[in-house]
Amino acid sequence: MQFFKSRYPRPLTWISLTASLQTDPQLQRRLQQDSICLAGKTIYINPFLYWRRFDSNTDRWLREPGQLCEDQIKLNRTRFYPELDWCDLDEEELSLKDAAVEMFLKSLELIGTFHPELTAGQLLEVERKMAVTKKRAFERWVEKSFRRRWKEESKERRRFERERVLRTLSEWLRHEITQQAFVPVMAAIFLAGFAGWSFGAANVTCPPYLMPSQQTGIK
Repeated sequence: MQFFKSRYPRPLTWISLTASLQTDPQLQRRLQQDSICLAGKTIYINPFLYWRRFDSNTDRWLREPGQLCEDQIKLNRTRFYPELDWCDLDEEELSLKDAAVEMFLKSLELIGTFHPELTAGQLLEVERKMAVTKKRAFERWVEKSFRRRWKEESKERRRFERERVLRTLSEWLRHEITQQAFVPVMAAIFLAGFAGWSFGAANVTCPPYLMPSQQTGIK
């Protein structure tokens, strides 16, 4: 998880985390933004801090936008972006904000799964802090995800186009009419090349022969 590694370059065990917090104020500040203390227990609100407990399907579900239905995202737009007028957003901004809303929903679902003891009031506190501290982080994450998806799709389109051209060329060469026309064409090319070579060789002449008297100037 690149986002997790960039913020927390070393694995988060309790011993290493305690030692790091004592010596790294920046790490302490980041962890304060990525967690909330409820009833004496630290709850991570950064979903990537649970990555050690993910299986491959959960990891893919969290990282890739478009895993939740569109209606569910639309119903929760104003829940996380009450300040926005969604009608004024262009298509790109709308896709970005919707993907961020999806990240909020998936993060809350993960937190509820890993902390089933949280009450509705405590989950509301988690949501409020998440809306304040993680909004821009989620937007940056989905921007990177969109760019990565666009590169992969562009690469796939180029590969498909190359395969289509090669397949079309192969089918054209195997076609009976093409094969019947290929021999005369190659023969014409060969004869034209041979004629050009013969014509060039015929125009090559030896330098004029000079008599000894001409060479010395003595008549």
